[in-house]
Amino acid sequence: MTRKLPTLARLELQILEVLWSRGHASVREIQEGFPEPRPAYTTVQTTVYRLEAKGALRRTRKIGNAHIFEPLVARDVARHRLFDTILRFFGGRAQPMMQQLAEAGKLTLDDVKDLSRATPRQPHRGDPHAGRRRVLVPPAGVVDRRATRRYP
Repeated sequence: MTRKLPTLARLELQILEVLWSRGHASVREIQEGFPEPRPAYTTVQTTVYRLEAKGALRRTRKIGNAHIFEPLVARDVARHRLFDTILRFFGGRAQPMMQQLAEAGKLTLDDVKDLSRATPRQPHRGDPHAGRRRVLVPPAGVVDRRATRRYP
């Protein structure tokens, strides 16, 4: 049975981040995994129960009065879901998102160069001439604005 990944809020993602790093934890251990200032114990507890209802984590056992929880959602799956949500916000295109990151100072030219080196060149989808070099010859009467001359 494939379960659809629920939409996760920021605090829910932070709780899952603690669980992904520890593997399993009680509500108190999850709360202690947060940096200062930590959210209240009851806030973490309520959010953990909501994540359980969403199917993002489960109780594995009980030690004394404490329930131990583990994530059911893989980190990569949650990351891809969040990334898809962000891309939809930018109309499904990466360029406006990258521009926003650059304007905010979160993306540098070195980051872009590293990404360019790490990403294999892929042809555009739907390009029938993918992988072949093409020489484009403009039709007669078309002006080449770069050279400002007319082709015969």
